[in-house]
Amino acid sequence: MLNLRIMAPNRIVWNSDIQEIILSTNSGQIGILPNHASVLTALDIGIVKIRLNDQWSTMALMGGFAMIDNNNLTILVNDAEKASEIDYQEAQETFQKAKTNLEEAEGNKKKEIEALLVFKRAKARLEAINMASKL
Repeated sequence: MLNLRIMAPNRIVWNSDIQEIILSTNSGQIGILPNHASVLTALDIGIVKIRLNDQWSTMALMGGFAMIDNNNLTILVNDAEKASEIDYQEAQETFQKAKTNLEEAEGNKKKEIEALLVFKRAKARLEAINMASKL
């Protein structure tokens, strides 16, 4: 088992033993099982899949860092939301608005960067819900 602790600035999001986790890093996805080599990696805005008691849970992570050492996985994130806590209708509306804002920001570099971050967050939330419904 892996001891997983996910911490946001204002709360502990997850703190328990798990069987497996799949994270979105800046260079792609990484799967972590017990006895994984020590790693420190940056996390991208995206989804995380956690396997506990042979059941998968999904969560939207808003970027951060992960460190694994001796079967202890510590994840520091800007924010995180469990798929079960995300309202589908609100997530869908936020995604559509973010998509429109991203398209409208084209040509203005600063607005494009800001709109892209909002879009990636909205997309991660929606993907977490959609993936949870398939598991």
